Amino acid sequence: MFVGENRRKSQNGSVVPLDAPSAAPEKRLPLLSLLELAVLEEGHSARDGLAAVVATARGAADLGFRRVWVAEHHGYSPVSSVAPPVLAAHLAAVTERIRVGSGGVLLPNHAPLAVAEQFMTMAALHPERIDLGVGRGPGTFDPDIMRALRRGADPATDVEYRADLAELLSHLGGGDGARVLPGADVLPEPWLLSSSAAGAELAAELGLPLAFAYHIRPGNAVEALTRYREKFRPSRWRDEPYVLVSVDTVCGATDAEAAHLVRPAYLALLTAFAGRAAEAVLCSPAEAAATPLHAEAAERLEQLSAAQAQGSPETVRRRLAAVATLTGADELMLSIPVYDPSVRLRTLEAASAVVPAV
Repeated sequence: MFVGENRRKSQNGSVVPLDAPSAAPEKRLPLLSLLELAVLEEGHSARDGLAAVVATARGAADLGFRRVWVAEHHGYSPVSSVAPPVLAAHLAAVTERIRVGSGGVLLPNHAPLAVAEQFMTMAALHPERIDLGVGRGPGTFDPDIMRALRRGADPATDVEYRADLAELLSHLGGGDGARVLPGADVLPEPWLLSSSAAGAELAAELGLPLAFAYHIRPGNAVEALTRYREKFRPSRWRDEPYVLVSVDTVCGATDAEAAHLVRPAYLALLTAFAGRAAEAVLCSPAEAAATPLHAEAAERLEQLSAAQAQGSPETVRRRLAAVATLTGADELMLSIPVYDPSVRLRTLEAASAVVPAV
């Protein structure tokens, strides 16, 4: 969900800053979930980054979060979540009640049957706890990595993506008679990830719950979610529309401290957007603060943060409530793009005051 569908395209809709008067929230209490990118600060090892993921996932479980998902990224040094089935299986094994899954598996990179086998095995090991979120996109800024993942094939077309989704759902539902996992009696719950109106309409057509990447394309959210709800067709997977919305969320003691903490992740993202993804690193907040920005980059950074939930505990709670009201989300999924495990846990604690425990 971090580097996924249409990540490099411009935002089509207008973004309402969450502190604007028109974004003032009503009272609304969605469920909370967690998106883990395994953010990795420069100078730390993959072991450090993945250990932080475990600590944050356990913290989310203790606070009553509904689910924790892990993303799929390749060749991007600030993120060490490269194998969602492996990381999700580990998180399911070290937690007890929280749902665990992918946010998401980027289906064009994988054979649908292999994905079905992996997640059905997880569902057998951890019944009623496994989510299978799938989306499109290569999960990388590097065209060589993309071609390697796809064994030299070009990016998937809309037709190919739809065919892969149909095949995956058929394997999960047994519609093609394939014996994916002999004796399987529990299925993972399939979700569709999207950051566009087209993807939202596809989720509606298939009758799937929708995970919308608001943290990527907030300007598309209202139109896409409206279309999803209007066009939803009940299916074996879901009787009614269900919307999860992901939000970049960082809590500091003050608004200024939160901006200081999130700046490294956004500088890395700006570097990737500029076509220099190989140079992108997650530096320390102190180093990021000392990095000068030209006016255009500074404006882009402000745009990235204005629609997200970053600030003091009070600001985080207010902005999350504003996103919930704006989108009508059934769940908010927090993406916390900082390495420091203590900041991540503080963010979870601040956010948990917004909603009742599951």
